[in-house]
Amino acid sequence: MTLSPADLMRRNLLDVFNEPDPARRAAAIAETYAADVIWHEAEQIMHGRKELEHRAEELRAENPDWVFRPAGPASELDDIGHLGFHYGPAGQSPVVVGMDIARTQDGTIIELYTIVTEIHPPA
Repeated sequence: MTLSPADLMRRNLLDVFNEPDPARRAAAIAETYAADVIWHEAEQIMHGRKELEHRAEELRAENPDWVFRPAGPASELDDIGHLGFHYGPAGQSPVVVGMDIARTQDGTIIELYTIVTEIHPPA
């Protein structure tokens, strides 16, 4: 079954970046992203699944009690997917608000852009 861009956006946020188990996260990465995926963050660009996996591990280690939550439904247009997110301590107001936008091909993400739109100091 080929996943839609909206499905891939939900999977990217919830099955990859919220997954605490490294083996399950690696399996989700293998199924969600192309082998040569490119991920753009404000201060760096990652190339390939291994660099993406390493960055996901870094984010989990920096804030182990924080979670990503969708900020509304995922949307899509042709091969582009979009999903806004909130990121912060579970059950509390978000510290970070942003969005992911991805180009997809054949049911995988080939290029991902993460844009942070607001940062609030933790309460």
